[in-house]
Amino acid sequence: MTEKTKTFSPFLRQCLVTAAVSSSVIGCGCAFGFPGILLPQLEHPDSALQVSEDQASWLASVSSIPMICGNFMVPALMTRGGRKVALYVVTLTMMLGWCTIILAHSYELLLIGRLLQGLSFGMFMPLRSIFIGECTSPRYRGGFLSTSTLAQTFGLLFVHLIGSLISYQMTALCSISFAIISLILAVISPESPSWLATRGQYDRCRKNFIWYRGEEEIPELEKMIQSVKLLETKQSTEQNKLKEMMAVATKREFYKPIFLMFALYILMSYSGGLIMGAYSVTILQLLLGPSINAHLWMVALDFQRLIFSIVAVYVINKVRRRTMLFSVGVLCAGSQLAMGAYVFARAKGYLSFDYLWIPGILINLQMLSVSMGMQPLPFVIAGEVFPLQYRGLGGSIGLIAQCGSVFIVLKAFPSLIALAGLHGTFTVYAGVIVACLAVAWVLLPETSGRTLQQIEEHFRGAPLPDLEADVRESAPLNEKLNCVDKRGSKTSQTLTSSCNGIERVSLEEIEPVGTVK
Repeated sequence: MTEKTKTFSPFLRQCLVTAAVSSSVIGCGCAFGFPGILLPQLEHPDSALQVSEDQASWLASVSSIPMICGNFMVPALMTRGGRKVALYVVTLTMMLGWCTIILAHSYELLLIGRLLQGLSFGMFMPLRSIFIGECTSPRYRGGFLSTSTLAQTFGLLFVHLIGSLISYQMTALCSISFAIISLILAVISPESPSWLATRGQYDRCRKNFIWYRGEEEIPELEKMIQSVKLLETKQSTEQNKLKEMMAVATKREFYKPIFLMFALYILMSYSGGLIMGAYSVTILQLLLGPSINAHLWMVALDFQRLIFSIVAVYVINKVRRRTMLFSVGVLCAGSQLAMGAYVFARAKGYLSFDYLWIPGILINLQMLSVSMGMQPLPFVIAGEVFPLQYRGLGGSIGLIAQCGSVFIVLKAFPSLIALAGLHGTFTVYAGVIVACLAVAWVLLPETSGRTLQQIEEHFRGAPLPDLEADVRESAPLNEKLNCVDKRGSKTSQTLTSSCNGIERVSLEEIEPVGTVK
């Protein structure tokens, strides 16, 4: 490793690729919250473009339709072109969507712009978790993966804050800047080591892995390459493609993560963050009363979500995934039931008091649960549970549930409010959350602190190693690795001196990977 490379620690280099992905996620967050400022401006009497209630609901929900297409386009793109090429395509598509909205002079062009944004967002959902998960260390992976939700929350706040001050066209113009930043950072970020391994580029894979992770995690690198080579050997003997596809579909490491992510993505869509991004003004007026300043509350809640999302980056990296998921899940379902009960009791005249702070606290609790776990955790877990061989395909199939649920939630929300009221809507959402948590209770293993290879082997049927045992064993392993002589390249150096009683070894003494015994 050169002196120039040593200047930046592996942690900072992992921050670089995370920033490249997160900058694009900010743009997605802007697109996600854009209806919250677009629809009120279009519904204003002085607007040059007038839309009906049905047209407004389509502008809010139509982006979820091409998300499904994007999900199935990106696996082939990631597999053939690599993670970086896929990121380029996603970012440029998002920029095209923003440009279409800026230049739109009709409802149809606005719809096309939203469709392009949805296509970009659909391609990006599996990519962001996979790219960050493959390039980051297990000790930091949870925090880095959760930055995607932090970035999306910042984008939501940005578009709501700026859109409250300027026109939606100027807001769209400002939002393009995040895509430009993402492109610049992606250019200087190396390709994913895992993808290079699947393409047989083992030398570049080792170089990029060490660039991202340092030499201390070389054992994980060698095990990953060995696993890829063994899978290639097994695949080369398969002649019947249909039989091979059926075999893949019946593998536990393939279908179990898909069912798990179905539940988690539906859970995320019904947690309340989605409808608050698109229908925040309507919800706040129904919950707090028509006299409140809905735009001020909207921006204040966005600030709160941003702060909680920042805290979540640290907490998710420290707290075990299952503990975090079920804690915030119960809080989210409980707060929605409480809000529903409050609105129902107020409408029926059962309350002898009516204080604004009561629904204010409840909606803040809901946003706390959304920011701390209901939104970031599905993306964190998605970057951990899919096997390397089917990571792109499995991630895309899992996201079908999110695309479908996003469309249903956004399109049906006005009708559900008219049919069952806000209290009935929140009760339905709470029931869906409880059902999804039950599925996660059965299928979700504890992934915190474990390598992707260990998680993959668990879904295949192997028991996960004990976390406390991992910690006890990591000390001597790290001590040995720190005693590896780093003075030369991979040449024929033989080192036999000792370091505090631990024998020094060279990289050549590691057993060659890919050897079938």
